[in-house]
Amino acid sequence: MNKQHRLINKAYKEAIKFTKSHYENFPVVSFFLPKKLKKHIAIIYQFARQADDIADENNYPVDFRLMLLENYKNDLKNSLNGNFKNNFWMALNNTINKMNLSPKHFYDLLSAFEQDITVNRYKTFDDVLNYCERSANPVGRLILELFNIRNSEVVEYSDAICTALQLTNFYQDISIDYKKNRIYLSLDDLKKYDIDENTFELKKNSANFKQLLKCNIERTKEFFNKGENILKFLPGNLKFQIKLTILGGKKILDKIEEIDYNTLNIRPVLSKKDIIKLFYKALFE
Repeated sequence: MNKQHRLINKAYKEAIKFTKSHYENFPVVSFFLPKKLKKHIAIIYQFARQADDIADENNYPVDFRLMLLENYKNDLKNSLNGNFKNNFWMALNNTINKMNLSPKHFYDLLSAFEQDITVNRYKTFDDVLNYCERSANPVGRLILELFNIRNSEVVEYSDAICTALQLTNFYQDISIDYKKNRIYLSLDDLKKYDIDENTFELKKNSANFKQLLKCNIERTKEFFNKGENILKFLPGNLKFQIKLTILGGKKILDKIEEIDYNTLNIRPVLSKKDIIKLFYKALFE
């Protein structure tokens, strides 16, 4: 094994460690996924998480974060041309080339993170969906490409799932996002239900707010229902992982309903008991 291979393997090990150290509703590097793909999934996750951390670093001024993200984008561009800032970029380039991944998906993710810095309100629900197209859907498309699944119908179902997961996360994290001066409920919907930002500031779980969230959760369930059509196209391990992910997203929506839509004051999460039940459901139902 030459020096470059050793450095790449070291970067993959660090990526897996990095991934396992960050909380998610479900482990990104699941033991149900093929071993040969775990390092590739981990390096992609690290790429996205590092960019997300730049966008979310509110202690830094907007211009400075935009500069950091632009530098990060340049590091990606340089790595695609064989110029590596460090071992991480060398490993990411190896994954992109070896697995024939589309660089566009990585640039789309960076576009969404940049938008997180510059945009904090969305006029219409379609504007929110446009953001999801770049913040979430590329991840699903990359996973499909790792499994060499490039069927347009399957990609469409994957997009529906990823959009649903992103929307679910928005409704789960309303208070967290508002502290960052972000609202992912559209201004048109706020106006429709006669809600102003005072509701978010005072965390008022009013009847109107409940109706607003109920409407958006129903929309999100429709995306999940469409996305479930993907399962018949997937190989066993990936099918289980995606089924589990869908069940987890739907369970968060159920929990929001169970707390009477009060995500302004309570952040619903999956307990260990929930996850065990979802594992069994994904395996046997």
